[in-house]
Amino acid sequence: MASTSDIRNGLCIKYNNDIYKIIEFLHVKPGKGPAFVRTRLKSVTTGKVIDNTFSAGHKIEDVRVETHKFQYLYNDVDDYHFMNTADYSQIALQKSTLDRPDLMKEGEVVTVLINTEDGLPLSVEMPASVILEVTHTEPGVKGNTATNATKPATVETGATINVPLFINEGDKIKVETEKGTYKERIKE
Repeated sequence: MASTSDIRNGLCIKYNNDIYKIIEFLHVKPGKGPAFVRTRLKSVTTGKVIDNTFSAGHKIEDVRVETHKFQYLYNDVDDYHFMNTADYSQIALQKSTLDRPDLMKEGEVVTVLINTEDGLPLSVEMPASVILEVTHTEPGVKGNTATNATKPATVETGATINVPLFINEGDKIKVETEKGTYKERIKE
């Protein structure tokens, strides 16, 4: 058993007869009244995101997990296929268990959280950032900016990301996976 002081991003807990992963949290200590923890929880079985507030000191049931490195191989309609980099065993996960499947390219190494009780995969954690090539974007027009202007760009995985006007097709960019935002251009 854990308490609200143990809450952190990525922690898996049992709540309402389901297993949830904490994706965001905030400890709040108001001037009047007791402290509490505001959380965003994502179900690892359905992918549904809910908001919940725990009072300070509330006991939560955490789930023991192991982390393993898996390489992303390919995807078909609903399933994404991964290979364990240690023993080469393969698993298939549903799209709902992935945080940002649109930013994963083949060969990407990710961390998979596996429940130690039943050996089932719970969720996939992407690296902090990925490097992707821009496959399509409109040319930036000089003179139509007042401040930081952006334009949509399609990357090699099919995701659309807002990038600065100086980014062209063929450029490689670093994308922050948590928010899906442009970080920097990669020079070769």
